[in-house]
Amino acid sequence: MRNLNVALFLLCSAILITNQEHQIKAESDQFIRTKGVQFILNGNPFYANGFNAYWLMYTAAEPSERNKVTSAFSDAGKHGLSIVRTWAFNDGNGYRALQTSPGVYNEQVFQGLDFAVSEAGKYGMKVILCLVNNYKDFGGRNQYVEWGRSKGEKIDSEDGFYSNGVVKEMFKNHIKMVVNRRNTITGIVYKDDPNIMAWELINEPRCPSDQSGSTIQSWIKEMAAYVKSLDNNHMVDIGMEGFYGPSRSERQQNNPNFLVGTDFIANNQIQDIDFATTHTYPDAWFKDSSNEIQNTFLNNWVNNHLQDAENILKKPLMFAEFGQSNKLSSYNIGQRDKMFETIYSTVYMSSIKGGAAAGGLFWHLLTTGMDNLRDGYEIILSENSTTNSIIAYQSKKLKKVRHLYACSEC
Repeated sequence: MRNLNVALFLLCSAILITNQEHQIKAESDQFIRTKGVQFILNGNPFYANGFNAYWLMYTAAEPSERNKVTSAFSDAGKHGLSIVRTWAFNDGNGYRALQTSPGVYNEQVFQGLDFAVSEAGKYGMKVILCLVNNYKDFGGRNQYVEWGRSKGEKIDSEDGFYSNGVVKEMFKNHIKMVVNRRNTITGIVYKDDPNIMAWELINEPRCPSDQSGSTIQSWIKEMAAYVKSLDNNHMVDIGMEGFYGPSRSERQQNNPNFLVGTDFIANNQIQDIDFATTHTYPDAWFKDSSNEIQNTFLNNWVNNHLQDAENILKKPLMFAEFGQSNKLSSYNIGQRDKMFETIYSTVYMSSIKGGAAAGGLFWHLLTTGMDNLRDGYEIILSENSTTNSIIAYQSKKLKKVRHLYACSEC
């Protein structure tokens, strides 16, 4: 507690000393925007703790199961969480699909998304909506490629998602449908809804057929500009894992030996991308390595991305996915806690300096009665665990930081 008080005193002093630099004209604006390396809400810097819950729409599509969504938000609110990242897609003819075929939508599933966004607002949560998956789960880019082939397009691989004109138009139509959706519960069009924090183009983009990164770069430019043409209220992020590419070759040695055709620096320098993201799973990326090696990687990964966000990108950075699986033989809760503390400490120390590390979103939140979705990474906040205490304490610290920034005097 002493360290927390000292840090808050330093923050308070910094605000007084650099009052003109840090004071931002207050506006009645519930949309989160960016100013330099910070998120801004109602004229003040916004640092927050959050979580992933990809299943919200999927579950809420069945009205009898909506209590699970409410329970999850209630648990999150009690732990001070205020950002949720979730899917605004489920493509194909699978169970509870949102887009069953190109441009054809299941209204009941869409109403599940309406409920999730509305319920988030009731609990003071800002929502990041991801628009498509890189993977085959919930359809993803593979489904779009299959739809393109069914229309006579000759597409060699899933990477054609990023370059085929017909496929790109299908995806743009989905973007337009979601952005212009009128919530059946609140009556607010999504693009006008301040409960929504940002649009995320794709979950973990990868294009291994083009290691130069140019294919992904062109796609991001096109899709981010298209989103902005429809909606100038909301921020846009890519959804990247954070792997370095040719534009920062000296950083590539810090990649977990993956060659996926993305470039953390070049991709996030695109004008219409408002903030950067990184994901990290040392236990999965280095399965046969010691905890010491994994911890060293994590520290380097976090610090390098923060430095680059501040010094090169000059945009906020969100640690948008992180976690440890209890299904791996190497798992222990102490190692998971260390990971959370490493990321949370980076975010907190950045926040008191007015830095770029804007928040962390752990993967992933469930609530009781959802054993079918347990994948080893689940966090159930109603359970008593050291990890849950760490989550709540981080939220408490960031809340104090936000309050100090909001004060005209300390």
